[in-house]
Amino acid sequence: MKYSVMVEYALHSLVYLIDVPSNESIGIKDLSEFQGLSETYLSKVFGKLSKAGIVSSVSGVKGGYKLAKAPEEISFWDVIKAVEGVKPIFQCQNILKNNLMYVDKEKCSSCTSGNSTCTINLVMLEAEQQMYAFLSSKTISWLDKELEQVLPKEIRVGSREYFKRNDSI
Repeated sequence: MKYSVMVEYALHSLVYLIDVPSNESIGIKDLSEFQGLSETYLSKVFGKLSKAGIVSSVSGVKGGYKLAKAPEEISFWDVIKAVEGVKPIFQCQNILKNNLMYVDKEKCSSCTSGNSTCTINLVMLEAEQQMYAFLSSKTISWLDKELEQVLPKEIRVGSREYFKRNDSI
């Protein structure tokens, strides 16, 4: 499974929104300029995040976006689902039925966790569930704290100052 760069831009953008006071927002122009990408592209990302209820838009001259939920309530998995949708990592093609020794030539009616004959599919489904659980355990709040630890202080301070200086917030 490969996630698009949209997911990365979404996660970074959400971190920038953490410090926005509840009565203010950051404009898409400032967010896109800061990250070096087009407003059109980032608008697509934010349209998906808005539709999923992760951000809310503020209209008007000082309009923009702000978090619709607390950062502790927004998981990586929420962002991935909003931006990419839910796609299975593995799709069982039931190739066992092509085996010369396979007795039941009927197509497997359901390659789900309830079908114990599809061992490969069971392993893949379990791995997928573990990945979803892990991504659900990592939040935007967690990411913000991690970035505080790994990025130089001047980058974090500079990022916050950029949005204040541009009157976004």
